[in-house]
Amino acid sequence: MPEKEATARIKINRLLEAAGWRFLPDGDQASNIRLEPSVKITSSDSAAVGDDGMKIDRMFFERFEDTVRESLEKVFGLILRFKIKEELPKEEFAEFVTDRKPEEAAALPAIKHDFKAYIINGRVRAIIDRREYTDLATNPVLSTRDFRAVPPKYRTLVPEYVKDYVPLNQFTA
Repeated sequence: MPEKEATARIKINRLLEAAGWRFLPDGDQASNIRLEPSVKITSSDSAAVGDDGMKIDRMFFERFEDTVRESLEKVFGLILRFKIKEELPKEEFAEFVTDRKPEEAAALPAIKHDFKAYIINGRVRAIIDRREYTDLATNPVLSTRDFRAVPPKYRTLVPEYVKDYVPLNQFTA
């Protein structure tokens, strides 16, 4: 983790603590933060992550909504501006290319189109996940021709990668 980010996260934790926010029960005081309606952090969660404040911080940010995290990052200078929805697929695809290093350079535009369609459109995701590729014939977002332009290896790699590494909640709305 870059030093600036770690320093900002520690600063955020101290400010929240000073304001009286408690994510975990502390002695006779109950936690006073509700991360999500159905999520409560218990002392067993605390024991599971140990005394490492960064692990607790990471657990907090994973459960808290992305918009709140992004707002705090903006306040503390970790990001210069908020990303617009159109930038997110490009950023995720760049990470995919960096991570998987596709050798088929000529197929990159087709892979990119497939990747973007898969993360943005729930119907495309459902078709590909169910392997009902004939439904792509009438799909305006990803056609059968577009799907066939993707090398077979990436037809399965893209959905697996997205499921493992891409937070899809930022693309819904």
